[in-house]
Amino acid sequence: MATCLKCGAALSSDAVFCSSCGSPTGAGAPPPTGPGLSFPGIAANVAGLLCYLLWPVASIFFLLVGPYNKDRFVRFHAYQSLLLGVAAIAVGFALSILTAIVGLIPILGWLVSSIAWIIFAICLLVLAVFMMSKAYNGERYKLPVIGDVSFRNAEKA
Repeated sequence: MATCLKCGAALSSDAVFCSSCGSPTGAGAPPPTGPGLSFPGIAANVAGLLCYLLWPVASIFFLLVGPYNKDRFVRFHAYQSLLLGVAAIAVGFALSILTAIVGLIPILGWLVSSIAWIIFAICLLVLAVFMMSKAYNGERYKLPVIGDVSFRNAEKA
């Protein structure tokens, strides 16, 4: 039978704390372990999600910092989110020129411009959430045009 190291009282074999003084016996279950990660820190699927959520900071971070920059899945989503952001900026720039021209039409131009920007913002938000869910589920969903470019860049060593 085991004894308490602090007070010397007899302990049962399954005791975690001493019944006399309350000090821990040192025995007990080992600490729980989390699910396996491909590398220490952030899981690859969460890193892929963060590329779309925290664009462009997370994308650049995961492309520059190891071990994330060696994971093809993370690199794919980092490249694709960067290219998606650049494409969104380009479309936004073109939309701003078009809405400036259309906005010259009294009342109707302002209304059309406002609706165009709202539709653009909603589409961008829906696309970002869609891509975050694909990344979190471990899928490499390729967007048209930029998906192939991202895939080729991610496969390079």
